[in-house]
Amino acid sequence: MTPPRIPPIHCLLSFEALARLRSVTLAAEELSVTPSAVSHRMRQLESQLGVKLFARNDFTLTADGAAYLAHVRQGLLALQQLPGSAARTGAPVRLRLAVTPTFSREILLPKLALFRHAYPEVELIMQVAIPLLNVKAEEADLEIRYGTGPWADVEQVCVLRDAACPVCSPDYLNEAGPFDGFDTAEVVSRARLIRSPLEPWGTWFRACGIALPEPRSGGAQFNDVGLMLDAAAAGFGVALARLRLAQTWLDNGRLVRLSPRAVASPHHHFLCWKPGTLERWECAAFVEWLKLILA
Repeated sequence: MTPPRIPPIHCLLSFEALARLRSVTLAAEELSVTPSAVSHRMRQLESQLGVKLFARNDFTLTADGAAYLAHVRQGLLALQQLPGSAARTGAPVRLRLAVTPTFSREILLPKLALFRHAYPEVELIMQVAIPLLNVKAEEADLEIRYGTGPWADVEQVCVLRDAACPVCSPDYLNEAGPFDGFDTAEVVSRARLIRSPLEPWGTWFRACGIALPEPRSGGAQFNDVGLMLDAAAAGFGVALARLRLAQTWLDNGRLVRLSPRAVASPHHHFLCWKPGTLERWECAAFVEWLKLILA
């Protein structure tokens, strides 16, 4: 059986540059060729591989394109190494990641084994990032930020949007309810509201037309989503929960929704990095991997 033909190196270099820069013109300038040469190389590469690498004119990668890009970057990095270098001796490639706590526990860690199996040579070094404040203990290659964005000091991509809904424990619902949709000032005023700057109650009030100010006292306050959800499950009162982050608590019955309605949160999770970071294949591979699993 004839082994698969390896694509020409100039096609692979053009693919990597175009995927990173998202511009035929910029890729051509970097490679010192014409834009038409870059376009021709992409047609040649897709024809040889038999797959579509880019989904749209903005050069968003297809699933096949993202998977192939990681292999291309890894291969190009290997070709750049001199004999006797760290990469050749099997030294691990380290990727430093700062992640907000509940996103890490509920969204990232359950899937992280997939990344480790795909890239066993990458050693992940993880630390906690504080939501909204964007504070971390030390520098990181990639960082999950939570907020409205965008931020001028980093490049970024939104990886998770969510909707919010009031929740409480079954015991608290039996004690203080019923709450009948939790969508009027009269009903809301009967509940102890758990507060958090990460998801202010104003989001729910505005969507429901409730003329109440943001609560400033009268209930517990938490600056961590996981702690807020644990407090609600312990009967502290009603929390405004992000449904993707609260899925575990809802699935095991520790929390119940008080309304079939959910409202879009103005806050999102972003994966951020400093300009130039994605020139390292392991960073680019993680960005593409995270975008794919959360799509």
